[in-house]
Amino acid sequence: MTEFKRKKGESFESFLRRFNKGLRNSKTLNIARAKRSLLPKKSRRKQKEYALKSLELRKQKNYLRKIGKLPEEETSYRR
Repeated sequence: MTEFKRKKGESFESFLRRFNKGLRNSKTLNIARAKRSLLPKKSRRKQKEYALKSLELRKQKNYLRKIGKLPEEETSYRR
């Protein structure tokens, strides 16, 4: 990752111009955008497996809370 620091006496506009040019030349932004858009989506089977696992874990946690092995969860929102 490239690091940019404002030089002494440099105006913000020139620093911003230098920053943008350096970012384009390092191709960091292009790589990040490519990774964001090219990641494959989960298949339906994987989504269902994930949903079933999370449902099972939620049931286990609720059971452990009921028998007193896990502390009650505090809600921090108000209605």
